[in-house]
Amino acid sequence: MKIAIDVSAIIYGTGVSVYTSRLVENLLKIDRKNNYILFGGSLRRRNELISFSKNLKGNFKTRFFYLPPTLADALANRFNLVSAEMLVGDINVYHSSDWAQFKSKAFKVTTVHDLAPILLPKQTHPKIVSTHKRRLKKVIKEADRIIVPSVSTKNDLINLGANKNNIRVIHEALGRDFTDITDEDVKLVKKKFNLNGNYSLSIGTAKRKNLDNIIRAFEKASGDANLKHHVVVGAGKNSDLRGVRFTGYISDREIMSLYKGASVLVYTSLYEGFGLPILEAYAAGVPVVTSNVSSMPEVAGSGAILVNPQSVEDITEGIKKAIANKNDLRAKGKIQLAKFSWEKAAHETLKVYEESRS
Repeated sequence: MKIAIDVSAIIYGTGVSVYTSRLVENLLKIDRKNNYILFGGSLRRRNELISFSKNLKGNFKTRFFYLPPTLADALANRFNLVSAEMLVGDINVYHSSDWAQFKSKAFKVTTVHDLAPILLPKQTHPKIVSTHKRRLKKVIKEADRIIVPSVSTKNDLINLGANKNNIRVIHEALGRDFTDITDEDVKLVKKKFNLNGNYSLSIGTAKRKNLDNIIRAFEKASGDANLKHHVVVGAGKNSDLRGVRFTGYISDREIMSLYKGASVLVYTSLYEGFGLPILEAYAAGVPVVTSNVSSMPEVAGSGAILVNPQSVEDITEGIKKAIANKNDLRAKGKIQLAKFSWEKAAHETLKVYEESRS
């Protein structure tokens, strides 16, 4: 088969970027039979797509274009002017994200990572909500198979009108390698952000990340849990009075170092399609407090303390409980982490591609 995969998303440093790059790397490792065409577009960062492809090995060729995301959206989604075949030639399978859905005669596979803008419209800009609704409508109508990262997302998608027979759940996996993060790395990152004591950690500042409740819970738990700071990976205004530190943009190595040095990860989002930071904390040996809603219990298993994200008191008690039971949670987290791998995800994705023959 000729399998075309849109890899445009790899350059943005997001969870979708991790998914796309790791999936492609592992598909090329396990599949020596089929031929892959990796394509994508960017106006200013096209060279990053080229650099990514140079580190790959396997049966593939590339097609990279000076095509910004807004133009790709217009050509593919709004006006339906360009087909995948016009970009890459004849293909049997076309795998896209839900960002740009080019028309195609091939077997169409789309990965829907989460549905946050649609399920939480009050916490998302109306324009973004409208865009996601439009794209999802196209995905449901045109995709032969829809890959989702959790059973929770599958159920949400069915409730939004997708055919359950076309949906395949394929769990994602760890995107970062924590094995070479040293005590010196931790020391350096703590110095950078003036962390002179124990700290809790959270990832992201979007409204659905529930940051206000997390910070309130940190303030309530800090005394009993021996926490001096709360570190937020993301942009925001630092507040020394509350011991909160916002990192802004930092490197992957600095993020991993912050994980390693943390006393607890507080990941009590209102909604997640998967919840990769839970696995990252497990890899770093950090106890986790996460939400008892959407995909998070599915990813966390028995390795985390589950709480009601709407309750500051529940999060507060969760933080104290996680730190008090850190050794037990670390052991359980390690067991849970072993259930997820990109090689497994690649094998399951290849099975979806092979459904094009049936």
